[in-house]
Amino acid sequence: MSHNFMQAVKERRSIYGLSKEQVVSADRIQEIVDDAVKYAPSAFNSQSARVVVLLGGQSDKLWDITKETLRKIVPAEQFASTELRINNFSAGYGTILFFEDQMVVETLQYQFTSYADNFPIWSNQSSGMLQFIVWTALEQEGLGASLQHYNPIIDDEVRATWELPTSWKLIAQMPFGKPTAQPGGKDINPLSDRVKIFQ
Repeated sequence: MSHNFMQAVKERRSIYGLSKEQVVSADRIQEIVDDAVKYAPSAFNSQSARVVVLLGGQSDKLWDITKETLRKIVPAEQFASTELRINNFSAGYGTILFFEDQMVVETLQYQFTSYADNFPIWSNQSSGMLQFIVWTALEQEGLGASLQHYNPIIDDEVRATWELPTSWKLIAQMPFGKPTAQPGGKDINPLSDRVKIFQ
């Protein structure tokens, strides 16, 4: 079991070439997300994570929103490369949106004032763990994914489009689909500079 887990960790990579071809069922995607949300750790068992899964046309709508938002702020002469990047995300089967419910975070800040400054940090850490679980699980199913951060510029329109609570803060977007390209090379800095063991 340990070997299988570490192998999945090693094989999870950012995949930017995606197609809409269905690799697993929508029910399986929901099962992965449900289990990840259910079992991902969170500070004080706050369970502040919120997730929206967009499939097919709903995912396309997200990337249309992102593209049109960027069109307003990216210089015209630079927009072609931006549009190509967004089109690559839109080419996938779906997108998972990760949120943190700020009402939960603020309630904990009020209840435990001595830790108030830490709760937003812990909330982000919890979201990162959830993202990693989902990403690695998708890889095990034969799906490619990457992690994007077009928040906060798309936040208001995303909330309005899918009628989400205002307390949900968008943290990241994960487009996924059948891989159409292999990941690029990955340089790894010396572990001797990054890991210290004392015994």
